[in-house]
Amino acid sequence: MSPAQIKDLIRTIPDFPTLGVRFRDITTLIAHGEGFQASVAHLAERAARSGADMVAGIEARGFIFGAALAAKLGIGFVPLRKPGKLPMPTIGIDYALEYGEARLELDPGVIAAGQRVLLIDDLLATGGTAVAAAELLRRAGANVEEALFVVNLPHLGGAQALRAVGVAVEALVSFDD
Repeated sequence: MSPAQIKDLIRTIPDFPTLGVRFRDITTLIAHGEGFQASVAHLAERAARSGADMVAGIEARGFIFGAALAAKLGIGFVPLRKPGKLPMPTIGIDYALEYGEARLELDPGVIAAGQRVLLIDDLLATGGTAVAAAELLRRAGANVEEALFVVNLPHLGGAQALRAVGVAVEALVSFDD
């Protein structure tokens, strides 16, 4: 299945969560067995070139693609969680969103110093969460040079924000509006 066919499986929901926003919903993609499998295969092709030792997925939809990708590559997966979800001492990062503030946390014991970690999430918009995730992983000692996304919304500037902090960006599909 081609990236164009995968794109056709992503549902657009107008005016969600607010008027004027076109929400790109991957629920229809992950519910389509062939489409989900093809998405993971395309991501794995790109990830294999990165030489990553581990995949880090951003809560929550980054877990879906990140865990599947890590399993396909035979490498570990680390979840970047919302606060209070991990039962051990964590490190975290607070960051601004367009509508407030948020926090990501991780168990620093699962990252070895210098370990090459590939960041993944379902969608790249403004890049605020992904930039914070890269910084958090780096604080834990990871080498974060690449990030993969299923969907990129280039007009919102997320790819530029990640590149500005030294993270290369690839996405399977883009929506330009």
